Amino acid sequence: MSDLRYWLALNFLPNIGPVLSRRLLSAFGSPENIFQASVNELKKIEDIGGNRAKDIAAFKEWDKVEKEISDIVKKDAVLITIKDTAYPEGLRRFPDAPLVLYVKGGIKDTDKYAIAMVGSRTPTAYGLQVADKISHRLASCGLTIVSGMARGIDAVSHKGALRAGGRTIAVLGSGIDVPYPSENKGLMRAVSASGAVISEFPMGTIPNKENFPRRNRLISGLSLGVVVIEAAIDSGSLITVGYALEQGKEIFAVPGNITSETSRGTNDLIKKGARLVENADEIIDELMPQIKGILKEQRQAEKTLPSMTEDEKRLYNILGAEPKHIDVITRAVNIPSSEALSILLSLELKGAVKQASGKHFFIN
Repeated sequence: MSDLRYWLALNFLPNIGPVLSRRLLSAFGSPENIFQASVNELKKIEDIGGNRAKDIAAFKEWDKVEKEISDIVKKDAVLITIKDTAYPEGLRRFPDAPLVLYVKGGIKDTDKYAIAMVGSRTPTAYGLQVADKISHRLASCGLTIVSGMARGIDAVSHKGALRAGGRTIAVLGSGIDVPYPSENKGLMRAVSASGAVISEFPMGTIPNKENFPRRNRLISGLSLGVVVIEAAIDSGSLITVGYALEQGKEIFAVPGNITSETSRGTNDLIKKGARLVENADEIIDELMPQIKGILKEQRQAEKTLPSMTEDEKRLYNILGAEPKHIDVITRAVNIPSSEALSILLSLELKGAVKQASGKHFFIN
């Protein structure tokens, strides 16, 4: 923990981002040496200057650092530094890679074979169906699904990977102890149990708007390519695409309805040269030289119903092919909506039901 104190202190310094931090590390060898250096020594580092050197030498927020370590332990998370072997190689090579990552779950070496899936927070039923199908297939073949835990395409992509028994990584735009949106709290637990939830933001960080572009560079950085499903012309998903292009990643776009606002950005990507894909196998074919060694055969979906608890059976039995709103479901079974949503999430992960937009549920 002693070493982590200095890593966190370096991360907390004002006006010292990842690029300058790495410059300091290159010069002094370790975070501890940085804090033991004199102002004159610090000033010699390119772009540090007198004010930044004084801020480093005068750092006194050690109580904040100790509280951060305590909170990390309490939330059953870990801190991975850029020098650790567990730090994702896909991120480490970028100059603006975070110094530290907060992680719940675990990052595996095979997670370097990952595909990012992004798209609308308010997708159509078509978008949800496509995201579920592609993520399930990719995860079944051994690829890790990376997304941002947002409503819509992100959430469905995580669920598709989980339903396949595969790995998925969620990158947050908030502290790792601040699930966002709050309705995805259960999904966050499921992802951390079968993959990893990660954040570069300190504990307790709320999901401010400016956090998400930073989050998006990690989503693309962790992946071999980015799949875009239903994105408006001003969608945040296109920020992820911009980072992916800078990082030399493959861009895949699923074509959408030309009359739908949620497909204008996606279709525009195709016009600009993104690879048009209609299924997961086209993505796999494009990336085959990089992923050939880890591909698994797709597991065939079971035709029989999964085992269910009595509560799950009760909710399942009132659902049909037509989507029902959560309010209709809770009135029918007379339980709180929070409890019903938790049960429905379990049924989703088992592949028994699916969720359409606006908290509508139907039998898969």
